[in-house]
Amino acid sequence: MDYQAFAQQTTQEILGYYQDTSGWKVIKTSVRKVKYVSRKKITVSSKASKKFHGNLYRVEGVIPESTSRLSDFLYRPENRVTWDKSLKVYNMVQKIDSETFICHTITQSFAMGSISPRDFIDLVHLKCCEGNMDIISSASVDFPTYPPSSNYIRGYNHACGCVCSPLQENPAHSKLVMFVQTEMRGRLAPSIIEATMPSHLVSFILNAKDGIKTHKIPSRCGCHHNGHSSFLKK
Repeated sequence: MDYQAFAQQTTQEILGYYQDTSGWKVIKTSVRKVKYVSRKKITVSSKASKKFHGNLYRVEGVIPESTSRLSDFLYRPENRVTWDKSLKVYNMVQKIDSETFICHTITQSFAMGSISPRDFIDLVHLKCCEGNMDIISSASVDFPTYPPSSNYIRGYNHACGCVCSPLQENPAHSKLVMFVQTEMRGRLAPSIIEATMPSHLVSFILNAKDGIKTHKIPSRCGCHHNGHSSFLKK
C-alpha cells in the first residue's frame, strides 16, 4: 500500500469537510465559564457520512495556545494517553516519514460500559498549509503486523482529523475543528452511538485544553510556518 499517497488523500478529504458548510446539524453545545463569563463554547454538529451507515461529526472549539504548538501537541504520540482519557493505548508502530506514522490504538470503554474497548490501526499524517493552518489526518489501514485479536473488536476510522488555525480575533489562540466518522463495528445499536458520541467528543476538546497546559511543547523548527519539530526523524 502506498501509505504516503493514502495520507495525502485523507488530508484532502479533511480539508473538504472543513470547507463544506452545508447540511450540518448542531446536536450539542457545551459552554464553559471563564471568570464567571460564559464564553468558551464547544459545538458538535453532524451529517450522514458518505463512507458508511453512520454519522460524520464536526466538533469546534477554541484552545488558548498557538496553532503550531497545538498541532504538535495533538500529533505527538508519546504523551497521548496521559491527557486523552478516551484511550488506554496509543503507540506508534511504524514510521513512514517525518510527518506520517502508523499507530495502534486501544480505547477505553465508554457510555457507562455500553461500548466496550475497541482497537484501531490508523495512518496519521501532519500537513502544514498556507495561512498558518495545520491538518492532522488519520484513517484506518491494513497492517499485517497487527492483525485483529480476540481481545478487542477491531474498529475502523474512515477519514478523521483535526484542523488547527489561528483564531481571527486572537491569533495567539487557536480554532480547533475536528472531524470523526468511526465505524465501531460489533453488535452496537446505532442509537447508542448517536446518544453518546457528542458528549464523548466534547470531552476530547476539554481533555486537550487541560492537557496542553501540562505538557508544554517546545519551540519547533522545520516547517514552513515557524516550523514543526521533527521528533519522528530521530
